[in-house]
Amino acid sequence: MHCASCGGGVLQPCISIIGMAGAGKSTVGQALAHLLGWAFMDSDYLMEALYASRLQGVTDELSKEAFLDLEACVVSSVRAPRTVLATGGSVIYREQAMRHLAAQGPVAYLDVPFAVIEERIARNPERGLAIAPGQTLRGLFEEREALYRRYADICCPAEGRSPQQCAEWIRDRLLELGRIAPETDGK
Repeated sequence: MHCASCGGGVLQPCISIIGMAGAGKSTVGQALAHLLGWAFMDSDYLMEALYASRLQGVTDELSKEAFLDLEACVVSSVRAPRTVLATGGSVIYREQAMRHLAAQGPVAYLDVPFAVIEERIARNPERGLAIAPGQTLRGLFEEREALYRRYADICCPAEGRSPQQCAEWIRDRLLELGRIAPETDGK
């Protein structure tokens, strides 16, 4: 156990990564967790485990509102210090989930241009995406972008950066802001 009361040093927060489907939250989150020597968790995988189904199967089975409620419930149950959490792209639709994430630690928005998101989603059509019937991907992107910026403590401009460079950028900003502590115990 790594906590002040156990003599293990300062308890580090959970860093949450938010952004559109296809932004690279899981890839950047894994790189950031590795860089920090922390655990990594993906809320989409938690939902898949809960339903014993691929995320697309979960989104197909539930209405959009039911899916958003489920996602908020799953995310709100996470209490994981020294962990980088990649969230589902629609987590920003539920205030309860975003308040919980903010209480756990800093929230970083992975800001990726629409053209990149469009191309990545086209390459992986089986990706679970909470989108209303008749809504376009561009409409969804524009709707969500303001919410990502509203809830984020920092916005990582990902265009032209590798996942490793994004992870380093996030780490460096959070260190500068004092939102994470530098490790002093060599772990």
